[in-house]
Amino acid sequence: MIPPGETIGILGGGQLGRMIAVAAAQLGYRCHVYAPEADSIAADVCAQFTCAAWDDAEAMARFAADCAVITYEFENVPVGPLAALGDTPLLPHPRALETAQDRLSEKHFVTQLGGNPAPYAPVDSAADLAEAIAAIGAPGILKTRRDGYDGKGQWRIMTPADADGLDLPATPLVYEGFITFFAEFSVILCRGADGDIRYFDSAHNVHESGILALSTLPAPAALLEQVPAARELAAKVAQALDYVGVLTLEFFATADGPVFNEMAPRVHNSGHWSIEGAVTSQFENHVRAICGLPLGGTGLAAKGVEMRNLIGDEAHDWPAILADPANHLHLYGKAAARPGRKMGHVTRLTLG
Repeated sequence: MIPPGETIGILGGGQLGRMIAVAAAQLGYRCHVYAPEADSIAADVCAQFTCAAWDDAEAMARFAADCAVITYEFENVPVGPLAALGDTPLLPHPRALETAQDRLSEKHFVTQLGGNPAPYAPVDSAADLAEAIAAIGAPGILKTRRDGYDGKGQWRIMTPADADGLDLPATPLVYEGFITFFAEFSVILCRGADGDIRYFDSAHNVHESGILALSTLPAPAALLEQVPAARELAAKVAQALDYVGVLTLEFFATADGPVFNEMAPRVHNSGHWSIEGAVTSQFENHVRAICGLPLGGTGLAAKGVEMRNLIGDEAHDWPAILADPANHLHLYGKAAARPGRKMGHVTRLTLG
């Protein structure tokens, strides 16, 4: 058990790291961020900041020496350089990063555990893409196997002709068939080092242009019927990885049951509602887990909860948002409001 007063290291300097640090401070911990970008919004709320490249072994070792435990706020942290952390515990274990960083490996892993992803095929050339479309059909979506998020690194292929002349990037890809679904949801769990697992309620998630726009709880009954099977798979993933911390799996709700979409070995945008809407937020429970503390309750703290992302210029509406006393506004401190950029979120609770 790592007692309050110790320092938690956070790899990555974005809004998830920022919210982890705020939760850690509430429990009495200091936080030290490591990120290659100088404009770290997580560092703004942390005691210390190391700005250095991922492959700077000396800087990484100095960072680790200051920390009692280290975690990460996004899944694209390069795994190789993490050897420089030495004996300082890194939680979740980097095997979770290795699994989630490659979409093809992730799908193989989940399939072996009994999961049901959309039909998929690896693509390394135009010929591979043609074969994948012939085997799986169209419409479908072509994705980079690594680094894509929020709709980036993706190409929709509605007909086979859409693939003709497509300028494929010189990077491994995966083609996925479209799924007919009536809703999207995620399973967010927190697993302690002792194997204790707590589940957060699954929200009904609505995406716009590949970016999460809205999460609503409680979810419709037809969606909730699919949550137990999805939780069963998520627990298998957590146990297979000997996972410690918050883990997220995204699903499509279909007529044939939940279809696995992707996993994120971290706190997740679809769980931001939990800051006000759950007994213990996903961020606090993540800190509790990696520090070996007892996990907090995950039940709803209100009759209903709605979390809406603020994308781009929507964040400029903060005066109107705050004019409604029912709103809980979270702005991430980002300087430039670019299209498609998550600038914050607003949560509303239904109390009666």
